[in-house]
Amino acid sequence: MIKKSFRAYNANNGDIFDYIPAQKTNQIFTPKPVVKDMVDRLEKENPNCFDDPEATFTDLYMKSGMYFTEIVKRIFQSNKMKEFFPDEAVRLNHIFAYQVYGCAPTEIIYQICRRYILGFSDRIKIEKDNIKLCDTLEYAKNGKLKDRMRELFGFEV
Repeated sequence: MIKKSFRAYNANNGDIFDYIPAQKTNQIFTPKPVVKDMVDRLEKENPNCFDDPEATFTDLYMKSGMYFTEIVKRIFQSNKMKEFFPDEAVRLNHIFAYQVYGCAPTEIIYQICRRYILGFSDRIKIEKDNIKLCDTLEYAKNGKLKDRMRELFGFEV
């Protein structure tokens, strides 16, 4: 059951990302407590943001997928979202297809994110997700990020 998966995830004291040494690039993994604080602040500044089935969230430079995963978890656990989508598989498929978007800058980071984010259940199949391989940094530097997001996702994120 998904709830057990999330409980097991939360109960886990260790995290593989704690053991990855600092990188010589800008691809630094954000520690889990910092991710949780960021998402807490997002919710504080945008009350009930995880209760809206039309709200969208984007991580334009994913490194581990922890921020993306924390967003998914908050949406999934929302009582309002449970009312809209009582079936867990339907709820998760809605979240992944319509609410969360992410870009990973390298192939290895992309693969890590996909496995970390989508590897939560053998029972539920995610039909569509919006995790893309794209180094958004160059597009942002060149003022082309909006165009690239439109190409990747079909709209500006």
